[in-house]
Amino acid sequence: MSREAQLRQAAAELVSAFASNDTKRYFSCFSEDATFIFHSLAQPLHSRREYEALWQQWQSEGFAVLDCRSSNAVVNMQGDLAILYHDVATRLRTGEEEMQLAERETIVFRLHGEHWLACHEHLSTLPPLT
Repeated sequence: MSREAQLRQAAAELVSAFASNDTKRYFSCFSEDATFIFHSLAQPLHSRREYEALWQQWQSEGFAVLDCRSSNAVVNMQGDLAILYHDVATRLRTGEEEMQLAERETIVFRLHGEHWLACHEHLSTLPPLT
């Protein structure tokens, strides 16, 4: 299997774990030193542990991922790094409310031995269609 095919498989696993609200599997897709920038947060998250703590807080408040679909994925291989960006359509529950989000996400992956792990994620809103 080519490196790009392995990377795409790792990205599909990350999206699948997120879509199924599988916390353990989702966070296993990230390196411990991963960083996160989400348009919905005022500050970046500087580690996987920091994001996991926030995720636990959200879940205690009723947060759950109900579905997530990736489309328009583009991969840029850079040796032991790879950049993937794609559009994501996500359905979430926050407390009693369900919402549908349309976002664009960039994920930087780094090769760890034989496995690609995400080391940076940047999530932004999609611009309005013109």
